[in-house]
Parts: sequence; C-alpha cells; structure tokens
Amino acid sequence: MQPLLVDRRVLTISLIAVVLGALGAVVARALVALIGLFTNLAFYGRVSLAFVSPAGNHLGLWVVAVPVVGAVIVGFMARYGSEFIRGHGIPEAMEAVLVNESRIAPRVAILKPLSAALAIGTGGPFGAEGPIIATGGSLGSVVGQLIKTSPSERATLLAAGAAAGMAATFGSPVSSVLLAVELLVFEYRPRSLIPVCMAAVTAAAIRIAIVGAAPMFAMSSFAAPGIAALGGYVILGALVGVASVGATRAVYLLEEGFGRLPLHWMWWPALGAVAVGVIGYLAPHTMGVGYDEIVRLMDGRYSGNAALALAVLKMLSWTIALSSGTSGGTLAPLFIIGGGLGAWLGACANLLMPGFGLDARLGALVGMAAMFAGASRAVLTSTIFALETTGQPLALLPVLGGCGAAFFVSCALMRDSIMTEKVSRRGLKVPAEYEANFLDLAKVRDWAHKPLITLHAGDSVAATRQWLESGTDGSRHQGFPVLDENGHLVGVLTRYELGAAVADEHQRIAELIKRPPIAISEEASLNEAANLMAAAAVGRLPVVSRSDPHQAIGIITRSDIMAARKRHLERMGTNSDQAAGDRM
Repeated sequence: MQPLLVDRRVLTISLIAVVLGALGAVVARALVALIGLFTNLAFYGRVSLAFVSPAGNHLGLWVVAVPVVGAVIVGFMARYGSEFIRGHGIPEAMEAVLVNESRIAPRVAILKPLSAALAIGTGGPFGAEGPIIATGGSLGSVVGQLIKTSPSERATLLAAGAAAGMAATFGSPVSSVLLAVELLVFEYRPRSLIPVCMAAVTAAAIRIAIVGAAPMFAMSSFAAPGIAALGGYVILGALVGVASVGATRAVYLLEEGFGRLPLHWMWWPALGAVAVGVIGYLAPHTMGVGYDEIVRLMDGRYSGNAALALAVLKMLSWTIALSSGTSGGTLAPLFIIGGGLGAWLGACANLLMPGFGLDARLGALVGMAAMFAGASRAVLTSTIFALETTGQPLALLPVLGGCGAAFFVSCALMRDSIMTEKVSRRGLKVPAEYEANFLDLAKVRDWAHKPLITLHAGDSVAATRQWLESGTDGSRHQGFPVLDENGHLVGVLTRYELGAAVADEHQRIAELIKRPPIAISEEASLNEAANLMAAAAVGRLPVVSRSDPHQAIGIITRSDIMAARKRHLERMGTNSDQAAGDRM
C-alpha cells in the first residue's frame, strides 16, 4: 500500500509555520517602521516611524552624501557582521537551500533587516520586500535549527518564513506561496506546500488586522480589453522581457566591474551610492522603495515620457547600487522599471495605433508584472501578484499574456535569471524546470530481467561454483536470487560472495545467506527501486509477484534503471551529451 502524502509530522511543521507567519508579519511591519525612522532622520531631521518618500527633502546637493553615509555603514556591517547581508537576499536563500541544508546563521536574521532598512532609509533605490523575504527565511531556518528537523523540513520552514514576509508586505498570500515554490523549495509537494500556505495566510491576516484589506497598489477600474488590445499587451510584455534581460545582464556586468576595482568589497557600496545620490538629486523619485511611484503609474499620473524617464533613471540607479553589493530588494525596482516602460509603450501604441485600444494604466501593470517575470522567471508569481496587489481581475488575460511573452523572451535570450545567475556562477545547478519524474511513472515489471536465473538453497556451494565457471547461459550474471524447495525467495547471493566463501564439499547455498531478501514488487516504480537500492546499498533487487510476495519473477538492476532513463531522454529528444552539458 502506498503511504499517505501527509502525516503527523506535516501537521507539526504546519503549526510551526503558523507561528513563523505571525513572526514574519511582525518583522515585516517592524522593518517598514525602521525604514521610515531612518528616512525621516536622514532626509528630514525628525524622529518618526511614518513611511515617507525621500523625494520631498530640501537638502539640495547634500542629498548626494546621504546614501554614501548609509552605504559605508552597510559595508562595515557586511564585513564585520555577515557577508550574507549583501545583495537582495533571494539568491543567498537559494544557496542555503541547495548546498547548506537550509542553515542560515542567526545573526543574519538581525543584520539583514537592519542593513536593508539603513540602505533604503538613506535613499537606496531598493524595495523592502527582498530583505523581508530574506529575513523571514532566516527566521524559518533558525527555528528549524533550534528544533529537531530534517534538511527538507528546514527548507520548508525557510520558505514559509519567506512567504510570510512577502505576504505581510504586499497582502499577497497566493503569489507569496508561488514565489516560495518557484524560487526556494523547487518542488510542489503537500508536505512543503501546506506549511508555506499556512504561514502566508497567517501573515496576510495579521496585515489585514493592522493596515486593512485594501490592495497595496489600488488602481481605478478599466474596461475589459478586446482581442486587438490583448495582442498589444502580449507584444508589450515581450518588449519588456527584452528590457528584463538587459537589466539582468547590466547588474552582473557592473558587478564584474566592481570586482576589478583595487578596493576591498566593503567600500563598493559607497561608490555605488555616489551614483544613487547624484541621480537622486536630479530625479528625487528614484530614491527609496518607490511604492508611491508604482501607485502613480497604475493611476496614469505619469505621462508617457515622464514614465520612461522614471524607468530609465531608476534602472540606472538600481543596477549600479545592487551590483555594488549593498543590501536591498529587487521587486519594487523591477516593478517601477517595468511599470514605467509599460506605461510609455502603452502611450506610444495609443498614438501610433489608436485602434488597438491599449490603456496606459493597464500597460503599466502588464509591464510591471512582465519585468519581474522576465527577470526572475517566476511567471506564475508575477501574474498572480499583479492581480492580488491591484484587485483587478479583468487584468488577468493581458497580464498573463504579457508575462508569458516576457518569460519566453527571457528564456530564449538568457540561460539564468537575476535570481539564479549569482548562484550559477558559484557552480551550483538551480532547478529551472518542473516535470513528472519518469522513474515514478515507469513500472519495475516493464524493465526487469525475465526469465529469472536462480539458485536453489539446497544445492552445494562447490557445484554452484563449477556452474559459474562453466560460462553457460545465465552463469555470467553478478547476482542470483536463492529459492527454497517451495520456490520461495529466501535471499540473494553475488558472484563475489560465492567465490569468497570457504566451503567444504557438503556446504549448501542456504548457509551463505546472511540477511533476509530485499525485494521489490513488480508494481513498484523504478524510482522506488532506485531509492531501495540506495538505502540497502545493493545493485540489484529481486522482483516479486504482486499476488505472492514470496514468488520471484525477475530481477532489476542499476543498469536497467539507467537504460530506462536513457530511453526516456531519447523519446524526449534529449541526447546524453546534451543532458551532460545541461548539468555543467
């Protein structure tokens, strides 16, 4: 009988995830308040937790120095606290899941939000969501280390904490769960999905209790787009997808440039902050998280050229700052860049092709989602996020079409995403595709060797050795099931075991068997067979009948499983050389 998909352990992890969801919501609100405190102190000289934009400051040219001071402090925190706080957090969380058994140092849970709040509060062009996601993930990892959990359970708790952080920031529980699936746990299983769902729902509910249920980026309603408009939004998404590839490559190209500087990396954020300050002096709305700018784009308060200028300057400021290794998130900057491009493209389309009926506001929304879909490859997250944060169900088709087009362009032009490039450069393979495991679908009965060559428990060892040395059909196998007088399986012996035994003339085969037989049902999958081989440290398994588990009807080996996998690759049009190249 197949085991159930969930058990009491899943319930335990889900209850822990609920607690994580509550902690994630509190941390998210605390980080927002901390950003507000640093912003008010740095730009307005007052003590307040109100979440404000730096754009209204009256510092004049002194505004250039503010991001530099914050970046210097962040550089010191990274060098003498934890290098893990550098960057936007998601690649580092990926790496923890993939190679470090989801272990993150507890100090990161403190230093990451503090450094991000300082970087953003002093004008850094980042979003708060990336650090919140990273901090929530760190909390989940720390909790998983404090209690007795497996690496898989720690990965689930890390993802639950990350989803809670995002849900608490944007009030988007569904896209938060999808983000965890697409970018962190790399699987879709009940034992990981259920706890992540519980954490996201808990965090979103607490957010509603604190700030209400209004969408994060509420926008006025619009008419359902026609077929021509849908085609226009798909084209718009493809164009924004090209921009997402450019943004990703720009970040890592600039990062390589910083790496060539004859300075310790601790000082790189300060250099990047100079560009942030200069651009911020010329265009104040590029500084800070920019959530209010997203709302303005969604409401159509930016003209076409003004929207393009915002997108270009934000992209310039953000790419330089992020590549310098400071602390901050990518979601909000990508939304602003994509939203600005989408609004501009929508306005241009209305001028050149008025018959298409594109709405610049919807163009901004499609551009926002498409930019994130192209840069991160989290296409489902991007689509649902756009709906959850705007409360506009009529946007589903254009957003899905735009995200799908951006996803296609990104995959066609770029191997890795902005989330995985850094991890890939360190030699790690990040899962990019989800498919049913062929070995789960293939049955043992279809790949087992038949007819079965067996030994009889009552035969003498000496006679059996003579048969092995004869070279006759069947004697060249490496392992043989052993049957008793009733034809029941009693064990397995290998050529090595038979040859190494010190046997007298009267010793029987049965005396060499040291453990009960490890067999597998003909109805089992090849994946189950492979797992059983690995657990038992054997290279072959007798295959027993479904109706009689004592009756051996065949044998399955590691070579058989490899042959089945090779046949599947050939049917899928993937040769072994290509598969090996994909792993490099």
